[in-house]
Amino acid sequence: MSASPLIDGPRLRAWARRAAAELDRRRVEINQLNVFPVPDADTGSNMAHTMRSACEEAQLLDDDAHVVDVAEALAVGAVRGARGNSGVVLSQVIRGVAQSVKDDASDGEMFADALANAVRFVDQAIADPVEGTVVTVLRAASVAAQQAVEDAGVHDGFSMIEVAGPATSAARQALANTPSQLPALRDAGVVDAGGTGLVILLEAVLEEAGVEAPTHDVGTAGEGETGHVESSSSAPPLEVLFAFRGDIAALEQELTPMGDSLVTARLADDEATVHIHSFDAGAVIETAYRLGEVSNLRLEVLPGAPAVHNPERLIIAVTPPGSLTQLYSQAGAVAVAPGEDVISEMLSAIRRSGSQEIIVLPNGLLSSRNLAAVEKATRALEQTITLLPTVRLVSGIAALSVHDPNQPLATAAFSMSEAAGEMRTAVAQRAEKGALTLSGAVAKGDVVVSARGETLLIADDPLDAVTRACKRLLEHGGEQVTVLFDPEELTEDQLRPLEDSLGVEVMVYPADGLQACAEIGVE
Repeated sequence: MSASPLIDGPRLRAWARRAAAELDRRRVEINQLNVFPVPDADTGSNMAHTMRSACEEAQLLDDDAHVVDVAEALAVGAVRGARGNSGVVLSQVIRGVAQSVKDDASDGEMFADALANAVRFVDQAIADPVEGTVVTVLRAASVAAQQAVEDAGVHDGFSMIEVAGPATSAARQALANTPSQLPALRDAGVVDAGGTGLVILLEAVLEEAGVEAPTHDVGTAGEGETGHVESSSSAPPLEVLFAFRGDIAALEQELTPMGDSLVTARLADDEATVHIHSFDAGAVIETAYRLGEVSNLRLEVLPGAPAVHNPERLIIAVTPPGSLTQLYSQAGAVAVAPGEDVISEMLSAIRRSGSQEIIVLPNGLLSSRNLAAVEKATRALEQTITLLPTVRLVSGIAALSVHDPNQPLATAAFSMSEAAGEMRTAVAQRAEKGALTLSGAVAKGDVVVSARGETLLIADDPLDAVTRACKRLLEHGGEQVTVLFDPEELTEDQLRPLEDSLGVEVMVYPADGLQACAEIGVE
């Protein structure tokens, strides 16, 4: 059996990397469970991003750094890199670990203390905690861990496994019970997404300690009617996320009536990452700036209250999880994440919809084998399925923008195909290795822009690449430019001046999971 992850810095860092990798591997699965507090399908992506930020901060330390220093670095990275409600909560769990690691206690005691601290920090962070969420799962794990400590007693060789095992089992059971506690989960036939992520973290502890954690089935949408989900609100709320330094108590007091899902992840008495859903984001931001220092401000449109119905025509878009899922959903499509299960998920969505007419936007994310599998599988279905030639995500957006549900299927599909085909597209990607192209030599890390399978240009940084690519694509005319960008590579503030420099309308959208620096489309 391996040593406990709480024993030394390298092993704690190894646990964090294991947890980050597993969250990233299962982010699509967790995203699909995300129906509360808003069905924005990003819980898995946010938790994976937050854990990755924690690991990156810890990676800055020496390889043999002390466990206390590693734990503190993980907490700092998680809090400052927290994304979304779930990410902010996760950061407080990591902070609980940092507060518990010390030299004069057994690893079993430290593990129980870490969960107890996490419960305390999360309760402090969440303005209005709801049962049936990650809060419930975390509390169940903490209670079981404390009970295990009391049952075992403190003795020589007191093992973390004696505590982590029961805590993880209790968390799994609590997760399985979440649909009975929260109507939104019960109606959707799923377990809580954030709670699922927490169980993954606990299982990673066992695995890092040499105990094979049993796999658990995660609840998925039932086979009942789900239909197509649209926003019923003309003015959807915004998710506001920012780093704050100042009087946190005063900020919480003033923000509480301005929205819901308020979470303040404290790093210190006067430093925190703040998350809130609000219909008046301007007032939230003004208040924060008035009361202290604000940085890393992030805004994201949330879907409104869902209205469910079974449309006659269903549009399925193959889309990476995260912000693009939301963008496509707001445009009237059902987003399905690419991967090994993409075909089965598409077919499941088709069967559940009850729609007679199906339009599929592959967006360049389905292989020829996938397309053949869709065509073959749908022969047994009674619905009419049309595959459109959308080669990129930006061309899928172009197709959706001209869809008219009142037109016959053939007419609508033709118009959408025409819009997608007429859009000139390019993709900017980081070179994984050096190479020699017709456009010149490429070094590892250069940004290479390609169009129609050929290298268009080579640039040192993503902004220069996007700017030059837009100008090249506009040489043949155009009235509008659409840019999907990876938030890890570019920001909206960097891209906003493009409209003035290009002299045309420019639409920019953050795109988590893009697997490229940017996609550019010109119409």
